[in-house]
Amino acid sequence: MNWFKDLLIWFWRIASHPSMHLSLGFLVFGGFVCGVLFWGAFNTALEVTNTEQFCTSCHEMHDNVFQELQRTVHFSNRSGVRATCPDCHVPHDWTDKIARKMQASKEVWGKLFGTISTRQKFLDKRLELAEHEWVRLKANDSLECRNCHSAVAMDFTKQNRRAAVIHAKFLIPHEKTCIDCHKGIAHELPDMTGIAPGWLVPPEMTDRQSSLEETRDGLVRYLASTIPESSKP
Repeated sequence: MNWFKDLLIWFWRIASHPSMHLSLGFLVFGGFVCGVLFWGAFNTALEVTNTEQFCTSCHEMHDNVFQELQRTVHFSNRSGVRATCPDCHVPHDWTDKIARKMQASKEVWGKLFGTISTRQKFLDKRLELAEHEWVRLKANDSLECRNCHSAVAMDFTKQNRRAAVIHAKFLIPHEKTCIDCHKGIAHELPDMTGIAPGWLVPPEMTDRQSSLEETRDGLVRYLASTIPESSKP
């Protein structure tokens, strides 16, 4: 054991006063290499946690929300483009992604204490869990939805009349955000008693003529916003 003790003493002497034992060039190069290795390991671990396989590795997610997702258009559709858990729950930008990861770290406590360890527990807390997500997406302007969906890329002429009207009137001017109308788009809704669904047509748009006018005006504003300034007369 003496050799181990001597090794620790030798290491401590160098670690506590590195400039006395190692050249400046070696310290700079060593620090750079260690930084690259640390960053690579950190980013690799981050990406592992950003996969559907990781998200559904616990039975709470796999047996509840993941089963519901498989019955929606986000999982299977004619285009073959499928959204995974991180696409809807993790922003793509690095800073927003880190903030979301830190926010989600409290879910570890839920796992440890069995907050939703059974189907019944999950159903009992479904409304609370859903409300947390609605509030979060409302606060960040449905940032995760915009990972794939862009308002400026929408072709209103290919949407049904009600969708085109509502998008033109509320989405383009940023009066509403995606989650206001698209609750339950990938998972089953909780008991919505007392909670107004966002997909109802506003009273002022129930008249057919006013709806057509709103559609026309919204499309004009939308198309005008897509024309480059240099191309305008």
